Amino acid sequence: MRIILKLALLSLLVNISVCAQTKEKSIDDKILLDSLYKSNKKKVLNFSMKEFDALFFEFFSKKNDPNVLLTKTEFYNYTVQIAAFSDRLALLYPDQKEVAVKNKETWLSENYEDYLEYKASQKK
Repeated sequence: MRIILKLALLSLLVNISVCAQTKEKSIDDKILLDSLYKSNKKKVLNFSMKEFDALFFEFFSKKNDPNVLLTKTEFYNYTVQIAAFSDRLALLYPDQKEVAVKNKETWLSENYEDYLEYKASQKK
C-alpha cells in the first residue's frame, strides 16, 4: 500500500511538472541524459525505497531552495536517477507498469532551462 501511495504522489508531482514545461531539449542535453542514464541505471535499480526517498526529497529540497542552483549535470543526474527507479518499480509491481513508464518518460523530459526559469522566479 505504501508503494502505491508513493507512486500516486510521484505521478502527481510529475504531472504538475509536465504542465510547466515549454522548451525542447538541446542535442547536448539529450546526449548528457543518455550518458547519465546509462551510468546510473544499474546503481539505481539496486536502490532501496529508503535510498530512493532520500534521493527524491534531496532533489526537491535543492530544487526549491532559493539559495541553491544545481548545475545542468546535477539537475539531470537527479531526474535521470528518479526516472531509472521507475524501471525498478515496473519490475517489482507489474500491475503498476503503465504508471512507472509514464513517470519515467516524464522525468526524462524534465528540462534544465525550465528549472533555471523557475529559479529566476524564486528571486523575484
